[in-house]
Amino acid sequence: MSISLIGIILVQLYWINSSFQKNDEQFRHHALVVLNNVSEKLNKKEMVDFYTSIKKFKDSTGREPKQEQLKQLFYYEKDANSKEILIYTNAIVPEDFGIDGSFFDKKLKGINIKDYTANRKTQIYKDNSLDGSGTNLSSKPNVTIEKSGELSILDIVQFELLSKDVLLKRPIQSRISSKLVNDVLNFELYKSELKTPYEFAVYKNGFATKIKSEEFRYDKCTTYSVPILLDAEGKSEYKLLLRFPNKTNFVFSSMLPMTILTLLFVVIILVTYTSALKQLIMQKQISEIKTDFINNMTHEFKTPIATINLALDAIKNPKIIDDKDKVQKYLQMIKDENKRMHAQVENVLRISKLERNELNIDKEPQEITEYIEDAIDHVSLILEDREGEVHTHFNATRTTVLLNDVHFTNVLVNILDNAMKYSADKPVINVYTENIKDYVLIKIEDNGIGMSKAVQKKVFEKFFREHTGDLHNVKGHGLGLAYVKQIIDDHNGEVFVESEKGKGSTFIIKLPLIN
Repeated sequence: MSISLIGIILVQLYWINSSFQKNDEQFRHHALVVLNNVSEKLNKKEMVDFYTSIKKFKDSTGREPKQEQLKQLFYYEKDANSKEILIYTNAIVPEDFGIDGSFFDKKLKGINIKDYTANRKTQIYKDNSLDGSGTNLSSKPNVTIEKSGELSILDIVQFELLSKDVLLKRPIQSRISSKLVNDVLNFELYKSELKTPYEFAVYKNGFATKIKSEEFRYDKCTTYSVPILLDAEGKSEYKLLLRFPNKTNFVFSSMLPMTILTLLFVVIILVTYTSALKQLIMQKQISEIKTDFINNMTHEFKTPIATINLALDAIKNPKIIDDKDKVQKYLQMIKDENKRMHAQVENVLRISKLERNELNIDKEPQEITEYIEDAIDHVSLILEDREGEVHTHFNATRTTVLLNDVHFTNVLVNILDNAMKYSADKPVINVYTENIKDYVLIKIEDNGIGMSKAVQKKVFEKFFREHTGDLHNVKGHGLGLAYVKQIIDDHNGEVFVESEKGKGSTFIIKLPLIN
């Protein structure tokens, strides 16, 4: 079960990690696509702005440009059926507006910038209006179609190369602005659905420029870059860096529902497994406790039964049956042993009733001092037999509590009885009372064998007994202190123990006072 559970957890962790890596790669791909689009748009916008400035300047001169024919293409065709003649001409004409290159850069002084147009003409001659050679163009054509326009391919190549060469030496602040970069980035990120906070900066040869967002901080794991403002050879000394501070959260958010479900099921499996394991351990402990309890009960009953049998056999003896004193002695012995067995049975039944809340415990305001003295009287004979002694130290000034006299006396007797049982030498017991705020504390201190920290945690559990070598060297079956705790809890009090191995124990009962 453990190996399977560990395997399931490892597989789930591997799946989560793989999904995260996949989402991270997709995020990187989208970020690079966005950056390439931004770079392309910035390059195009700069070229368009440059082109527009040239056109604007040309329009502002107010003079006709000088024109000269650069190259002319001629096409002649005659329809054999209709006898129509079609002549097509296409001439490339440069237009010199007298714009000096120094308008853009002082270094380009003396370089004239020209524009190019294409003049296209289609002429149709009918009824043999041309001579057969088709070279005499003095005749007027029947139909003439003229068109004039820019040479798109030549125009784009011309101005793209020109703009890149001219603008290459300009400072970055005159080419783009932080607002422009931010607007283009914002638009492209919105289209790509990368709706997460971002910061950007433009670096030149690895050094930051003034084109950046306010809170940009370079971070290798969350920053992506692409060259911008490329020159004619497709190279650039500028790079646009884009950083996503919340990248990890954004990447993880897309897989959050499945991750939560996965972790939820893993937690359920863990809880179920832990519960099952706990139940197995508990069943094992219950089995051991049951065996121990039966052994203890058997031992507790074995001696009284043997004593009763011996007493009965003695009474049957003809020599003794006529001796009333001896018969009375043996009958008293039988009664005492029977009473002892009855007390053991009552102790078990009392715990059972407490757990089922069937034991009626009526409480009345009482002074605890007299019940402490009464409990000491109950154990006085056993204490004298062990040559022990009890010292009382009643320091509490307020001692009125709400309690049940019978059960509370039994609680004190149980603790005093344990103090005597677990004292290797002559038992010396000290009983203290004191007030702390609105509580009265009863401390019963002995000079017994003490107990370890582990035993202190379990000493109030039902059937628990600390083994001291011989299982039955101290009589009992682990119900006394469980009964003590049940009764004190019912009195809204607390009971706990302070002990050290070999240095005795102190049982402390804390009960609320009646104001």
